[in-house]
Amino acid sequence: MNAIVTDKTDKPWEKLHELITGAGTEEILAFFDFLGAAETARTISRIHPEDQVRLFSILTPADAADIIEEISDTQAADLIEDLPPEMAAAILEELDSDHVVDVLGEISDHRAEAILDEMDIEGAREARQFLEYPPDSAGGLMVSEFLAYPEGLRVSDILKDLQKNRETYTGYNVQYLYVTEKDNRLAGVLRMHDLLFPSKDAYLRDLMIKNPLKVSVDTPLEKLRHFFEEHRLFGVPVVDGDGRMQGVVLPEAVEEASRKRSVRQFLGFSGIVGGEEFRSMPLLVRSGRRLSWLSLNIVLNVIAASVIAMYQDTLSAAIALAVFLPMVSDMSGCSGNQAVAVSMRELSLGLIRPNELIRVLLKEAGLGLINGAALGLLLGILAFMWKGNFYLGLVVGSALAANTVVAVMLGGILPLLLKRMKMDPALVSSPLLTTVTDMCGFFFVLSFATAVMAKLSGV
Repeated sequence: MNAIVTDKTDKPWEKLHELITGAGTEEILAFFDFLGAAETARTISRIHPEDQVRLFSILTPADAADIIEEISDTQAADLIEDLPPEMAAAILEELDSDHVVDVLGEISDHRAEAILDEMDIEGAREARQFLEYPPDSAGGLMVSEFLAYPEGLRVSDILKDLQKNRETYTGYNVQYLYVTEKDNRLAGVLRMHDLLFPSKDAYLRDLMIKNPLKVSVDTPLEKLRHFFEEHRLFGVPVVDGDGRMQGVVLPEAVEEASRKRSVRQFLGFSGIVGGEEFRSMPLLVRSGRRLSWLSLNIVLNVIAASVIAMYQDTLSAAIALAVFLPMVSDMSGCSGNQAVAVSMRELSLGLIRPNELIRVLLKEAGLGLINGAALGLLLGILAFMWKGNFYLGLVVGSALAANTVVAVMLGGILPLLLKRMKMDPALVSSPLLTTVTDMCGFFFVLSFATAVMAKLSGV
């Protein structure tokens, strides 16, 4: 061990390169044990792609799977996609079913299908079935590693099975046993300690908790999160439309999915599309993900700037207006983004639905009138104090008030409209809102100023 451990100032990826080219499996595994999870992800990302392939060819599929579990799904997908399909399939077969689906979901369809073709028939069939469910639903988050037994079995039968398959079941997250009736329909649930005290001749149907809590395969992430907040369970069974047992959703899977959704929303608001980005990704891939939003942003800003071009004579005659144009658009944009955030949050909690546009409009209109009046009055006073011109204060104050009303109403309904159009509200709301508030802000300031141009001469 001492031969491979380096101090914290070393670059572990350089040491890993040396081990890949000249060491054995035991030394490599000992090195990863020393690194820990966080450093493993960083180290793997820094080695050359050829070294990554060579590393996984050296390790057994089980050992490679242990490393895959230490890194993010996006990073794991990048690694798996570069491996030969038969090697990738062998590694994925060592992972839990939900992890397999998470990784395959990040891979291109044709590459994922090539890997599935190399997997065992049952594992591939199950993975294809799970991939059909939305990733943020019970079907997409459930695991297939659970214990279910027919209600006609006795306790002794279960104990024998547990003993016989103890090595297989060791990797399961077993807190409950599920009891099924005809056609694999869920009939009840047993806690593990329910097997310890009853007679070994007792039937499961007599010991089980009947009509257990359950969720359907299409239950969305928000409802799953609320379920586990209300019910402190170690897992919940997932059933299809006919009540047949399909899998189990664990609370940690729901927590992880919620975290991933927050990351996606943050990236969307930041203008990064296509999922997570790491600096270890190919340069052109990273460039494309950023340019896809930046290019759109250029077009949107040209549209906003065209409003200024329409009123360039007014702007030339009252140059002081140029100082207030960005203030009006930025302040309104902030108000609109507040409304976006509230709508996004209420959508995620299920408090509003995409068709409740009128309700949201009315709620935001009232708030916009109050906040717009307050902000407009404040900016108008500041403009008057600066130039001593009442009409300058009136123009910029009225423009900010009107634009605030527009911004909060639009910010409130835009996520709902995008949701109805099957688009990601987090990805598109901000650039659209920014462009519209800029256009409206410029229009209100310059059109109001044009109406009282004679009173603004010289400011």
